[in-house]
Amino acid sequence: MLRRHVFTSDSSDTTGSDLRLFVAPHHPYHDGDRTLAKKLLIMLVNTDPRNGEELGAPFFQASVAAAMDYEVEVVCTATAGRLMKKGVAEKLVVKEGSPKTVYDFIKEAHEAGVKFLCCSPNLDLFDMTKEDLIPECSGIVGGAYVIEEVMEGDNTRVLSY
Repeated sequence: MLRRHVFTSDSSDTTGSDLRLFVAPHHPYHDGDRTLAKKLLIMLVNTDPRNGEELGAPFFQASVAAAMDYEVEVVCTATAGRLMKKGVAEKLVVKEGSPKTVYDFIKEAHEAGVKFLCCSPNLDLFDMTKEDLIPECSGIVGGAYVIEEVMEGDNTRVLSY
C-alpha cells in the first residue's frame, strides 16, 4: 500500500512559502507486484520565463518529489534555459507582489535535493558560459542525455512543462 502525503497551509499565501510537508519517514519503491519509479525527470521546455506564474508548479512539484525521496532532475532547455543564468530568476516572481522570487523556488528545490541541469545549446543561444550558471545548476547536458534517460531509464518518469 502506498503511503499518503498530506500538504497543508497555515495561511492564504499561494506561493507555497508556508506549506508544511508531512511525509512518511520511509517511502516504499515497491508496491506489491508493481515496481514504482525511483526518478522524476522534469523537462522545462515550453515554459517561458517571462511568464513567472508558469514557473511555480514545476519547481514546487520537484521539491515535493524530492521530499518523497525520489531522485529528481530538472533539465532547463529552450527558452527556460535562461533560468539557469545568474540574475535571471532573481528578477522573476510567480505571483505579482510576492517577495518570493523564482530563484527562491529554485533554491528551495535544490535544498530539498533536486538536481538542476542546463541543456548545452543554451550556452550558445543565450551567450552564457559555465561561469554564468547559478550555483544550483549541477551541470550541462546534451540532447542525448535526455533521450537516454527517457528511453533507457526503466525507473524514470518524465513531466514536461
